[in-house]
Amino acid sequence: MATKKAETAVLKNLGNVVPAKGSNIKVKRLGRGIGSGLGKTSARGGKGQTARSGSSIRAGFEGGQMPLYRRLPKRGFTNLFANRFNAINISDLNRFDAGAEIDREALTKAGLIRFDNLPVKLLGKGNLEKKLSVKVNKASASAKQAVEKLGGKVEEI
Repeated sequence: MATKKAETAVLKNLGNVVPAKGSNIKVKRLGRGIGSGLGKTSARGGKGQTARSGSSIRAGFEGGQMPLYRRLPKRGFTNLFANRFNAINISDLNRFDAGAEIDREALTKAGLIRFDNLPVKLLGKGNLEKKLSVKVNKASASAKQAVEKLGGKVEEI
């Protein structure tokens, strides 16, 4: 007497190999008469550049009209040599406990660092209410003064 498992198992051979479900997509058959809904122009619209075979129009092309990206005014530039930082104000440091040692790791855990690849700079905006020890890549003079005024220290790495 055969077991249930053996009865339901399908033998794998070339006669009953089936493609994975969803792997075969039905091809859109174009130009097969008006009844198919894809006859005559074969879903390409009327005449013109895009009705032709091999047509491709680059992004932003407006049929010869001056494209939008050229009509709009340009302002400023991006300085490739600028030093960019994760800016952190001293008012942001009030969330830490008094006497805490604040470094990049602590700032990341607190969610104050936006970009992992950029150095950290401490800025003097706001008020600091606690004595803290801060380790950053750079610090403004006003930020250093505010931290040291409360007995803390700023160490530039």
